[in-house]
Amino acid sequence: MTPYWTAQMIAPDQGHAGAPLLRGEFRLDTGVGEVTSARLLATARGIFEAYVAGQPVSDEVLSPGWSSYEWRLRYRDYDVTVALQRAQRAGRPVVVGLALGNGWYRGTLGFLGNSHVYGDELGGLAQLEVTFADGHQQVYGTDGSWRAGPCATIANDLYHGQTIDARLDDDRWLYPRAELAGWSGVHRLAFDHATLCPYTGPVVRRQEVVAPVRIWRSPAGRTLVDFGQNLVGWLRLRAHGLAGQQLTVRHAEVLEHEELGTRPLRTAEATDRFILSGDHDTFEPTRTFHGFRYADIDGYPGELTATAIEAVVVHSDLTRTGTFACSDEALNQLHRNVVWSMRGNFLDLPTDCPQRDERLGWTGDIAVFAPTAVFLYDVAGFLDDWLADLAAEQRATGGVVPFVVPDNLKYDNLPELFPRSASTAIWGDAAVWVPWALWQAYGDLDALRRHYPAMIAHTRRVEDLLSANGLWDTGFQFGDWLDPTAPPERPFESKADNGVVATACYVRTLAQVAAAAGSLAQSSDAEYVRALRDRTRAAFTEHYLRPDATLYSDSPTVYALAIAFDVLDPPARQRAGDRLAQLVRDNDHHVATGFAGTPFILDALTETGHADDAYAMLTQSTCPSWLYPITMGATSIWERWDSMLPDGSINPGEMTSFNHYALGAVADWMHRTVGGLAPLAPGYARVRFAPVPGAGISWARTCLDTPHGRIETSWTTTAHGHLVLDADVPDGVELEMRAPGGEPILVGGGRHTMAIPR
Repeated sequence: MTPYWTAQMIAPDQGHAGAPLLRGEFRLDTGVGEVTSARLLATARGIFEAYVAGQPVSDEVLSPGWSSYEWRLRYRDYDVTVALQRAQRAGRPVVVGLALGNGWYRGTLGFLGNSHVYGDELGGLAQLEVTFADGHQQVYGTDGSWRAGPCATIANDLYHGQTIDARLDDDRWLYPRAELAGWSGVHRLAFDHATLCPYTGPVVRRQEVVAPVRIWRSPAGRTLVDFGQNLVGWLRLRAHGLAGQQLTVRHAEVLEHEELGTRPLRTAEATDRFILSGDHDTFEPTRTFHGFRYADIDGYPGELTATAIEAVVVHSDLTRTGTFACSDEALNQLHRNVVWSMRGNFLDLPTDCPQRDERLGWTGDIAVFAPTAVFLYDVAGFLDDWLADLAAEQRATGGVVPFVVPDNLKYDNLPELFPRSASTAIWGDAAVWVPWALWQAYGDLDALRRHYPAMIAHTRRVEDLLSANGLWDTGFQFGDWLDPTAPPERPFESKADNGVVATACYVRTLAQVAAAAGSLAQSSDAEYVRALRDRTRAAFTEHYLRPDATLYSDSPTVYALAIAFDVLDPPARQRAGDRLAQLVRDNDHHVATGFAGTPFILDALTETGHADDAYAMLTQSTCPSWLYPITMGATSIWERWDSMLPDGSINPGEMTSFNHYALGAVADWMHRTVGGLAPLAPGYARVRFAPVPGAGISWARTCLDTPHGRIETSWTTTAHGHLVLDADVPDGVELEMRAPGGEPILVGGGRHTMAIPR
């Protein structure tokens, strides 16, 4: 039910260190019967935690998250019936409270060090709607009568951390008739209620706790803690010491020279400070988050033990849907690393990294990772909400998909390297590739219809950028970002020509938009886009395919994209596959691709008959490769193939993250090729089970919860040399089973087994 808003957005008259408490107190109406239902609608400019009648209304954190605040501010809808019924029975006044923090709205945001990007003042909005037995309704909300005061948090920032002074902790503000020192008034903020929208995706919650695996003294005498897993969240720390004593906690993903490796954080302090009350204190900094495996604890009273500290894992409350395992434990660890990087970077929006002074919704990363994401977790609501922000930002710029969503960069003075008015391949293609991945995974036609305007707008925008020769070969491009041969300080210097990359990507985009238009009965769009795709494809062949059958710039990425995106006709496609395989062999099966080519190179090799080379690349363990980080003890996906050098030192480049899911897009190939499971129709109404074994792997298993039910597939090689395929699919789902080199066999729902001599 869409609410009728009467509450006002209010701000404290005093700043209260960027962590004000807002409270209002009222009495329930009498003579109207018992409370039968009650809901609290709440949001904030900043982040908030809400309380009613002395209790938190939810276990969520960091709400309302980060959306494109100019057009979309999400609100939460809480059922608080039980709390109001208890207050009514006790005859007590009701206190409604909001605890605010800077969050994304007013805290530091972006890699240029800006803060207060969206506004100077924090604000809270709360509306309590109570229904009584006789149908009477009472509405109470934020207005000028509310009061504001301080809390135990005396500093908070998502990048820099939180400071909590336990001596100031006082929960009396949650209860009626409290006498509160240091409290002051509030004032109304200008606010457009039309920007309010409900959550369509999940909120952020604590997911699990991780105990330390080691506590020790470093060579410099620092107390270090290792949690054994690179994760995202914060520490929960218990301590008892002298009042006023301060504990300082620094976080980092890796160690360097046996000390905390903080250089990759750039300007992000990632430091929490806890001031003891003199009693037994428990600290938990819920107004910040960190990406870390290691912590440096300074000032702890006495000996720090494992019982006093734990890491709290925090991310959006997603449901796991897909799993994968095989006989190669190194590949299983790679897959686990992909999962952990997704978890760490799916905190309210899909970010590039969770630790340094960035943590932005880079469109290129999710464009290539979306097929992996939709397998691993139910991200339908999560990405649907993010795409609503993308569409809002795109409309505001005349069709340009920004580099990041929400687009805080529009408020920064970016260097000329990043011209904001540019439409770019892959990054801009997120407007198409992400909805397409959702459509394939979930088969939700209404969702496809919602996202179609952004898809077609991007298509038309790029059409206007094509040169007279029909190629997308001018303007700024990220290209094959982070090609491993590029200098650490110049990640855009790739071997692959930017025009080849962009034009190939546009062919893929046009094919997906044409298919989407057909599914939505947009016949004129479908016909037009299909024709544009054919012309662009022909232009690519005319200008980039050389007489000797090589492609312009002759690098692995250009062949991978031309093959995987169906840009070339069959004879040229096979020659391109053969050339790609040769380049891969010449490089000893090391990775030689960046963000553009890496997600697609194994598909290109497999589809052109070079599966052995694909497996050799996947299982290569020296740098650059997917498994090199595994040999270095990685527990998440790195941004660079050599984020850590073999000698244990951190890559000298300024941009180095140890939790970046983009290169983990290889898991999609693992699901479809090693595991063998792929959709043949949107939402897995039709399914293909066609594994391509290799690299000595003797078995693999996949399991996926789809809109039609759970699909389980597995294969194994027997001692007698047989390949045994086993699949269990829901009723009503058509399954195509195929052994390597064999013909497909169509079956219906149920359990099916196929044994093939090899």
